[in-house]
Amino acid sequence: MKPAPFEYYAPKTVEAALAVLAEVAPREGRVLAGGQSLVPAMALRLALPAHLVDINGVKGLDRLAVEAGELAIGACVRHAAFHRPAAEGPLGALLSHVVRHIAHYPIRIRGTFCGSLAHADPASEWCLVAATLDAKMMAQSVRGTRAVAAADFFKGPMTTALAADELLAVVRLPLLPRDARFGFCEFSRRAGDFAIAMALATFRIRNGVMTGARIGVGGVEGSPRRIDAGESMLEGQRPSGEVFRAVADRVAGSVAPLEDANYSARYRRDLARTLTRRALEMAAA
Repeated sequence: MKPAPFEYYAPKTVEAALAVLAEVAPREGRVLAGGQSLVPAMALRLALPAHLVDINGVKGLDRLAVEAGELAIGACVRHAAFHRPAAEGPLGALLSHVVRHIAHYPIRIRGTFCGSLAHADPASEWCLVAATLDAKMMAQSVRGTRAVAAADFFKGPMTTALAADELLAVVRLPLLPRDARFGFCEFSRRAGDFAIAMALATFRIRNGVMTGARIGVGGVEGSPRRIDAGESMLEGQRPSGEVFRAVADRVAGSVAPLEDANYSARYRRDLARTLTRRALEMAAA
């Protein structure tokens, strides 16, 4: 199949892009960045945008820089930008580790970090990273710029807090402390397939005990999220298999798993348990 007819726009500035988006968003207008999710959906006519605003030529949206203790990621920054550490310390290493789980190399060359968050697929690795690390989403429109916390951004499968005329211009990830540890584990049927479940854990070890713990689970529910109940169990504890198993059990009991024709809710709950434990063990190694 071929995409349905649409009008194409190629603005060169952020201001022009926002103006066009304000005009066409009420009439089925969509933003095109990497296109690795939108274009296949258009080819199958699962998505039928009447207007396509291509932001690839907009100057400055490919910016990737550390500023004020955060990593600022522009709307056109590709997945491949994270093959090498984009920031010094644990955050750069974490992103470089996670990116290798995203689809296949050709897709990583074209797909974008912000586009993945705007698409909000429950199986998105970057969505899990954003939710676990409390990223800030900078949404721009002709009305101005607003910051949306990750906890408020994801509203369900393929659903976000972005208004139709808003552009996710920048995502800001806080830098992790120099002594932060992380572990990320994902399960999919084959390398490059969509994740069925995944877990991300970070913490610091001070005087032999864990502190500042974060645990996020993705692919299991409609949106990724931090599991506070599991995080509180780690605080002040010494890393051990017993502690990690207990935390993983708490995480598994805290989720409301998706269920479909291929994977039952029980199966996803078991995966959440196993992947959380492995992520914690990786972080402690």
